[in-house]
Amino acid sequence: MGKVTGFLEIDRQVQKYRPASDRVRHFGEFTIPMSDDEVTKQAARCMDCGIPYCHGDTGCPVHNQIPDWNDLIYSGEWEAAVADLHSTNNFPEFTGRICPAPCEEACTLNLEDEPVAIKTVEQAIADKAYSMGLIKPQIPETKTGKKIAIIGSGPAGMAAAQQLARVGHEVHVYERESRAGGLLRYGIPDFKMEKHYIDVRVEQMEAEGVTFHYNQNVGVEVSADEIKKSHDAVLITAGSETPRAAGIPGADLAGVHDAMPFLVQQNRRVGGEPIDSAGWPSEEIWAAGKNIVVVGGGDTASDCIGTSFRQGAVNVTQLDIRPEPPEREDKMMVWPYWATKMRTSSSQAEGAKREFQAATLEFVGKAGKLVGVQCIRVDEKRQPIPGSEFIMKADLAFIAIGFGSPLTDTFIKQLSPELKTSSRGDVSIHADDKDYKTSVDGLYAAGDCRRGQSLVVWAIREGRQAARSIDLDLMGATDLPL
Repeated sequence: MGKVTGFLEIDRQVQKYRPASDRVRHFGEFTIPMSDDEVTKQAARCMDCGIPYCHGDTGCPVHNQIPDWNDLIYSGEWEAAVADLHSTNNFPEFTGRICPAPCEEACTLNLEDEPVAIKTVEQAIADKAYSMGLIKPQIPETKTGKKIAIIGSGPAGMAAAQQLARVGHEVHVYERESRAGGLLRYGIPDFKMEKHYIDVRVEQMEAEGVTFHYNQNVGVEVSADEIKKSHDAVLITAGSETPRAAGIPGADLAGVHDAMPFLVQQNRRVGGEPIDSAGWPSEEIWAAGKNIVVVGGGDTASDCIGTSFRQGAVNVTQLDIRPEPPEREDKMMVWPYWATKMRTSSSQAEGAKREFQAATLEFVGKAGKLVGVQCIRVDEKRQPIPGSEFIMKADLAFIAIGFGSPLTDTFIKQLSPELKTSSRGDVSIHADDKDYKTSVDGLYAAGDCRRGQSLVVWAIREGRQAARSIDLDLMGATDLPL
C-alpha cells in the first residue's frame, strides 16, 4: 500500500452530518464532503492485510477493488482511481451514498472497530469523477444487430442496459414510471441521495445507445408477449414491490399505510411530479403536526422516520420486534460478516423514539380513523409477555416490514404458467445467479425480482452479470466481466 504505516498513524474519519436541527428543514443531502487531503489520509489507512475480505463476496457484491483505488488516491492518481472504481461498479455515486458498507464490516481494521472509511472514499472518488468531467459516454465502435428489452429501470436494469449497450447491442428499457431509477428514484428519499445523479447517468446511457420507454407498464400498456416477440432477449429487472402482509387488525383504518406510498409521494413532490400517477394512491399522506408510529426496524422504516420529521411530525416512534442489539459484536464470532449490533441511522438520530421487543397487536381506531397502536412486549423468541400490553397514541402509522415479491398481476401473470416462480415465503422469478435464465427461453431475470429484496449494490452486480450472460448467449462469446 502507499503508506505502510498509515493505519498506525492516522485516525479513522468519515463524512460528518449537518446538525439535525438544520437538515430536517429540507430534503436535500446533508453530508459534509471531506477535502481531498482528508480523503487521501483515509485512503492511506488501507493496510497490506494479505487477504482483503473487503472486496470479496463477503464485503462487496460488485467486487470493488478497494485496496487498489485506495492506493491510487494516496498517490494522487484520481483519474486512475475513477477508472478503477468504474471497472466494477457502473454507479459508485449511488452506492457511495446509500450502501450500508458491508466492506467496512469486512475490513481487517474493523477487528479494532476502526475500519478504513471505504464508503467515504468511494463517494469522494465518484464525486470527483463528476467534478473532473469524467462521466462520459462509452460509445461502441460497431453494432451487433441484436435487440434487447429490459423491463424495469432500477439499478439492476440500468447496470444491465449500460453494459449491453457498450458492447453494441440495441437496448430498450421499458419503465412504468415517468422517469428512470425505479425505487432508487421513488423510494429512497432525496436526503439520502439526490436524483440528479440518476439523470446524469440516463443522459450518459442515452448517448451510448440505450432507449428509455417511459410510462410503459409491461402487461398493461404493452403486452409481455409483444415485448418478447420483438426482441432477441428480454431481461426482467422489475424489483420487489409487493409489501409483506402484516396481518394486523385495523390495518384498513384511515391513517394506516404501507411505507412505500408515503415515500413515493414525497419523492414525487421533490421531483415536481403529481403524487397519484402510475397507479399509486391518490390520497395525500402527510405527517405534519401528527404523532407517527413506524412498524418495522429496517432501512425503509428509517426512511419513513426521516421523511416524517421533514414534513413536521410532532413525535415519531419506531416499533421493532427484535431485541435491542448489543453495542459491540463479538468479532471472533462474526467477522468478516455483517454483524448484528446497535446501529443508529441519521434519521433515527433526528429524534425518533425506538421501542425494541415490541409486537404490534392492533391498530386502534375511532370513527374509522387511527388513534393508537396497541402493542405487547415479547421475549427473545418473540413470544408475547402476558401483562405487558401498552397503547401508543398515533395519528399516522406506517407498516415497513419488507417486500415479498415483484408485482404479479401484470407481465408475470401474462407469462404464467411458463414463467416459473420460486417460493421462499415470498414469490420471486425462478432463475439462478450463474446465467440468470428463467424457465422461458430468451427470458432472463436479475435483481430483487429474482433474489428478493436486497441492497442496491446487489442489484448492480446482478444486472452486470445478467448482461454478461445475455451477451454470451447472443454472441457465443463475451468481453463483459463476471
